[in-house]
Amino acid sequence: MSDAASAYHWERSFRLWDRYFALIWVATVAYVLATEQPGWPLRAVAAALLVPLVPLYVVAGRRLIRGDPPDQRQAIGYLAAALALFLPSAVLAGETRVLTFALIPQCFMTLRMRSALVAVAVMNLVPVAGWALLWWPGVREVAFDVLFSVVTLAFSVAVGSWIIRIIEQSQERAELIAELDASRHEVGRLSEAHGALAERERLAREIHDTLAQGFTSVVMLIQAVEAELEHDVPEARRHLRLMDETARQNLAEARALVAGGAPADLDGASLPDALGRLAARHDAALEVTGPVRTLPAGPEVVALRACQEALANARKHAGSSAAVGVSLAYADDALTVSVRDDGRGFDPLAACGGYGLAGLRARAAEVGGTTEVRSAPGDGTVVTVRLPVLWRRTS
Repeated sequence: MSDAASAYHWERSFRLWDRYFALIWVATVAYVLATEQPGWPLRAVAAALLVPLVPLYVVAGRRLIRGDPPDQRQAIGYLAAALALFLPSAVLAGETRVLTFALIPQCFMTLRMRSALVAVAVMNLVPVAGWALLWWPGVREVAFDVLFSVVTLAFSVAVGSWIIRIIEQSQERAELIAELDASRHEVGRLSEAHGALAERERLAREIHDTLAQGFTSVVMLIQAVEAELEHDVPEARRHLRLMDETARQNLAEARALVAGGAPADLDGASLPDALGRLAARHDAALEVTGPVRTLPAGPEVVALRACQEALANARKHAGSSAAVGVSLAYADDALTVSVRDDGRGFDPLAACGGYGLAGLRARAAEVGGTTEVRSAPGDGTVVTVRLPVLWRRTS
């Protein structure tokens, strides 16, 4: 609920309390003036003593009741003034005690529990004792009034305790709401920071898997061309064409990255076609097994990026003479991409740093897949990514 709505409901509830106080005050004055005992002059005095309670409530009582929490010194002063008017009137005319239905709740709403109980006891017992000493009524009347006062006191304590408990719960809820608001703002801030961090990590991974790998390929092709210009011009020209294709592909990947679209290799092409072009740029052979099926975008992107990473690693670490192969296997419940080479190999337990294998594993894990790296020094490398998929039905 908004602050404006809460304020509206509070103001509406408080207006109901004002009406309740006004109703009890009017009923008390009417009851005092209409009773037969004491005589008219004393009834008029008793009623007149109640008149200042109205401006006293309007000026001081309302403000204290709305305090959170009420100022205790001011609350004691307000209720002492109210009792100074109420008690003489109640001693003169017992009917004035009807006003306790309006005053007693105020005691519990403005005072601490112990002070409220003292005020309520005075409000219930002093009028009966003063009335009995002033008028010396019969034993039956005194007994009836004492019993009525005791019952009223017990009821007041019960209701007052409930009122205080409600007020305490309201204050606790207000504190919890304030804490919740603060926590919500903090969660929002942390979520925004986490989102920014996740986006940075995503961009870093995308750049590593696309642009950085492409530039690495261009650099290695330049080195190959420099070595071939003197003795193998046709091969150098082939590598120059691969450089041109790789540079154009990098440009397309950069545009796709900025636009937030699909990888350039997958734009309007199937996964086997994209992997075929990728394998050709790395002088690798592609083998596709199983019936080719339509995949969701997520696994296709993961499969493509995994192949890019594995091929780039093979180019960098396997050696220029190593044979590299790519296999793409479609099974009933999974898609498997493997990149193998017969190069120098390495110790997977000792490999660390960078975005390479860690990024590859993270990509696969995002779609529930697994990554396996099998290698040993001098024994080549096999990188296998297995992705669980739900096949799309094609019409």
